[in-house]
Amino acid sequence: MRVLILTFGTRGDVDPYIALAERLSLEGHEAFVAAPEEFRSDAEACGAGFAPMGTEMLRLVRAGMAQMAGPSDSMRLLRRMKGAMRTSLLEQWRAAQQVEPTLIVTHPKALGGLHIAQRLRIPVVASIPLPFLTPTSAFPAPFLRRSPGGVVNRRSYAINRFAALAYGGMINTFRRRVLGLGRMSRFSDYLHADDGSRLPVLYGFSEHVVPVPSDYPDTAHVTGSWHRSSSEWTPPNEVEEFLDSDEPTVYIGFGSMGFGKHAAERGHLITEAVERAGIRAVVAAGWGGLSLQEASPRILTLDEAPHEHLFPRLDAVVHHGGAGTTAAGLRAGRPTLVCPVLGDQAFWGQRVSSLGAGPDPVPLRTLSVQMLTDRLRQLVTDPRFSRHAAAVGQRLQREDGTGTAVRVLENIAAHGHERGGSTPARSQRDTGPLGQA
Repeated sequence: MRVLILTFGTRGDVDPYIALAERLSLEGHEAFVAAPEEFRSDAEACGAGFAPMGTEMLRLVRAGMAQMAGPSDSMRLLRRMKGAMRTSLLEQWRAAQQVEPTLIVTHPKALGGLHIAQRLRIPVVASIPLPFLTPTSAFPAPFLRRSPGGVVNRRSYAINRFAALAYGGMINTFRRRVLGLGRMSRFSDYLHADDGSRLPVLYGFSEHVVPVPSDYPDTAHVTGSWHRSSSEWTPPNEVEEFLDSDEPTVYIGFGSMGFGKHAAERGHLITEAVERAGIRAVVAAGWGGLSLQEASPRILTLDEAPHEHLFPRLDAVVHHGGAGTTAAGLRAGRPTLVCPVLGDQAFWGQRVSSLGAGPDPVPLRTLSVQMLTDRLRQLVTDPRFSRHAAAVGQRLQREDGTGTAVRVLENIAAHGHERGGSTPARSQRDTGPLGQA
């Protein structure tokens, strides 16, 4: 196989797909990752090819997140990103022309994958590390915090039509002017091609964290989480010295979800809670979401560190509940507190709590010094959390997520259109550049 993987976002969005590319390469396939430029060295170190895609979009996201006061600012940021999104679509097409793939794996944030596969007449697989693309009665779309139950749960997955509704004009311009394809319905979703056939979906999460719903179709493949086998990390001396302690040490970090306008007060909250709890903490500052202006011998601040190497050396983890960070904490077998901000984060917080691997999630906006102090003490002293987290970690460590994913892709490639391949393109002509939607 010659696989082009299209993904966009922060490290948590991209790292699992680099892990998939690494496994494809190890098993004799050709793998190429199209992602923001900063991930080039990681992809190439894993033996994969690389094509830049979405670099300007990521720059805008980073700049915007540092100035945000809350989730409502996200919509304003999306409006400012439309020009960069058009550029990203062209970059995806350019990568496909260079790579000449036989199969495309695409994250929903990469809006061009389905359409490019149709143009090239090759199979396409949608992929995301959370149960978002396949309707089920078992639970609502993960972005909803309450479960209405039954048929209402299933109907909540109509949220998948958001991309077509919000960006349908841009996507159809791309289809017509660049790919030479016909228009696509503004009510389409990420589960069906334009002829109504269901697309296969590759889910990089574990059935031990989210049990596979009984009403999932055979086109939905839950493989286990994806992580790299070749990554190495040598901690700086100050980190090594800080970790060499008998005192309980906890990771605290909210990734790209901190919202910079509250960075100082959030930093003060963490410093005060760590002191009161009598523990030590490795704090990841993220994109300006945390600013620790008060020095404390109990706290070591980092910009970032590889979770798969850092978490096993700590006693517990506190984070925003991103899918990748949650998987890393559970795989390390560490008690976890999720402080969700938006999106699917509350879903993962509830899953951690349901597994007994941590207390109930606490939204970051409601977190107080006393609340965090109490939760930190719970994380490092309650044996139930340690016992359940360790049991979950053992199950996750026995999974071979990327290996299972490769088997699925090989089967899809072998069966082509019969098992989720895209429909033939209506036109093979090249037309002009992507215009305004």
